[in-house]
Amino acid sequence: MTDRLIIFDTTLRDGEQSPGASMTRDEKLRIARQLERLRVDVIEAGFAASSNGDFECVKSIADAIKDSTVCSLARANDRDIARAAEALKGANSGRIHTFIATSPLHMEKKLRMTPEQVLEQARLAVRFARNQCADIEFSPEDGYRSEMDFLCRVLEAVIAEGATTINVPDTVGYAIPELYGDFIKTLRERIPNSDKAIWSVHCHNDLGMAVANSLAGVKIGGARQVECTINGLGERAGNCSLEEVVMAVKTRKDYFGLEVGIDTQHIVPASRMVSQTTGFVVQPNKAVVGANAFAHASGIHQDGVLKARDTYEIMRAEDVGWTANKIVLGKLSGRNAFKQRLQELGVSFESESEINVAFAKFKELADRKSEIFDEDILALVSDESVTPEKEQYGLVSLAQHSETGERPSATVVFTIDGKEFEAQAEGNGPVDASLKAIESHVGSGAELLLYSVNAITSGSTESQGEVTVRLQHGGRVVNGVGADPDIVVASAKAYLSALNKLHSKADKVAAQGWV
Repeated sequence: MTDRLIIFDTTLRDGEQSPGASMTRDEKLRIARQLERLRVDVIEAGFAASSNGDFECVKSIADAIKDSTVCSLARANDRDIARAAEALKGANSGRIHTFIATSPLHMEKKLRMTPEQVLEQARLAVRFARNQCADIEFSPEDGYRSEMDFLCRVLEAVIAEGATTINVPDTVGYAIPELYGDFIKTLRERIPNSDKAIWSVHCHNDLGMAVANSLAGVKIGGARQVECTINGLGERAGNCSLEEVVMAVKTRKDYFGLEVGIDTQHIVPASRMVSQTTGFVVQPNKAVVGANAFAHASGIHQDGVLKARDTYEIMRAEDVGWTANKIVLGKLSGRNAFKQRLQELGVSFESESEINVAFAKFKELADRKSEIFDEDILALVSDESVTPEKEQYGLVSLAQHSETGERPSATVVFTIDGKEFEAQAEGNGPVDASLKAIESHVGSGAELLLYSVNAITSGSTESQGEVTVRLQHGGRVVNGVGADPDIVVASAKAYLSALNKLHSKADKVAAQGWV
């Protein structure tokens, strides 16, 4: 394994810990299938023991994914590990990822356990997990801030118990590249049985160095697995970005000397899918997947690129999935063409009825837009209205009046459990009036944390507006996303989408700690 880097994607687990990034089972399954198309080596599907909903997500992904290893996180106790093993039963290749905190701060303040108790629990957990599954990963939470001597004892013990991958997380993003690389190297040199396991790095981005730290762990420390997420999604400042690590290793193969199995042409589609599903917009200047990543504004740069691309481009846009693919639609556009494009985008439905509803929405959009782009399709299928039988709230119609010098008003007709209701309200603008109309009848009491609008495609006033609404109520934070050529309608869809998630019974239970 010395010449190959394993890509471990945790978008569906660690990425989902971003406030408001919680995903439904169907959304997680859709992203997992895209990760499989991307040829990710390991997909961390969730934390099976955290809730029944997360268990079902992990189980569904384990049953569906055939080409990637499917992993479930578990705390270092028998209940969590058994629950993870049960969820992974249907996997072609499954992995249990168990963890316990090892830093003095975490052991004293959070676990309230002595170092010896933590060591024993880690050993017993890996022993129990090894009897459930052949592929076991162990992580010492807050590993980088742990005492070296104690960490060596713990990691030597868990390898002896059968851990096949050792992950050393920089849980709080405290590391510096050279120091983190040396830290991994020292562990591998001091632990007698370190050669019996694959070493992994998991870095957070609190100081903006997650990718640099991860690559240092690979180059200096000898790690051969990187844990990362699409778009760098994750709690606080996020995680190590999959697309940046992969393209760094591929572009600078002269330096790293490593192979990665990722099909890079699926990077941009994966980025778009995660962004549109979670409502976390990718910044334009984001490396590899940002809208400006391959744009040249300077006249000198433009002149150089026109003469020879490699004067200013170190990688080709098409190699990471930037394409001009589009389907030109009209009333005669066929269902088979629609299904084929969904398949190319890595989107699948569980039933023909869901495809029929999506196709109807597709045709409806085609009547309003002359061209339908990939981004439009992804927005359409991520819209909860394509599966109306699953939603509590749904938009029927919206009328609004806005005129200079007069207070805007809106009338919204929407369904609650299939029954239609009409509500009216005034506001500071048509969007404000529409959302107030909905809230006046629903009375959710939710706090609006975020409202943002993003153009799904650029260069045309026909572009759909994609609206993200983030609500908080009773300790829960959820995102709702809605898309429509009419931004006011998109806003109402997004608000109702957020309400659906807010009132979902699939509540998540907070874990004891996270890697």
